[in-house]
Amino acid sequence: MNLNKENTRTIGLIQMVCSSKPEQNLQLAMASIREAAAKGAQIICLPELFLSQYFCQSENPQHFSLAEPIPGPTSQQMAELAKELEIVLIVPLFEKRTEGIYHNSAVVIDADGSIMGSYRKMHIPDDPCFYEKYYFTPGDMGFQSFSTRFGKVGVLICWDQWFPEAARLTALTGAQFLFYPTAIGFQECDRDDLPRQISAWETIQKSHAISNGVFLASVNRCGIEKDLTFWGRSFICDPFGQVLQQSMDSEPEIIIASCSLQEIESTRQNWPFLRDRRVDAYRHLDKILLDSNE
Repeated sequence: MNLNKENTRTIGLIQMVCSSKPEQNLQLAMASIREAAAKGAQIICLPELFLSQYFCQSENPQHFSLAEPIPGPTSQQMAELAKELEIVLIVPLFEKRTEGIYHNSAVVIDADGSIMGSYRKMHIPDDPCFYEKYYFTPGDMGFQSFSTRFGKVGVLICWDQWFPEAARLTALTGAQFLFYPTAIGFQECDRDDLPRQISAWETIQKSHAISNGVFLASVNRCGIEKDLTFWGRSFICDPFGQVLQQSMDSEPEIIIASCSLQEIESTRQNWPFLRDRRVDAYRHLDKILLDSNE
């Protein structure tokens, strides 16, 4: 396929193994960002909570010390890097909003180093080894997109992946790209079911790209941390759900893909899902759900 360079954007995802040392993770992430930028990436995304190992496997108040404000030390360093390299960065962080209120967040930094804003994870899981409700207050900033130098970027985080409403509402704000920073893995007791889990995870995200006519990028961590093995498999797909690039499951990797913005328009013309929505029939969705539980 011939890509018009003026209408093409290049995405980079940093799949990484996260250590227990935040400064080491930060330096690794920054070095990987430089490498991705040198390969042409214009919009680069890091995995969920990349500064630490995934601490939500247990409920431990000591882990709150990992949180920081936004803007804060990490977002400021990343802003300087974005300005230097003239790239857009999506930086997931454990945010301390105020005393006793914490969020699982992601900062969007434009290519001039300005912080465009942040997204706070809306759907918070509470499952074995994923005790996020202990740490994170649900997001209160709604679903949004950010107009950056290289396009309109929408961000959702991990568990948000499973909710079509989140993808649709973000796409309706004008997002051309949906990014999903992620920390998803499995316990050893689930190993036999792993192929089905991975297939479902990939399928639901590809469906968001298709139903909304957008490019989608999901970036996971990899490696073993305590009771979880993170399965990697970061990928970028087009508005048809076709995978443009995908990482392996167990190794750190930088994946890069070029995305023609014209594909968004042409896909939506041929598959006009947004045109044919019956918004009038969806107005009472919340009431229908309540009635079904009575």
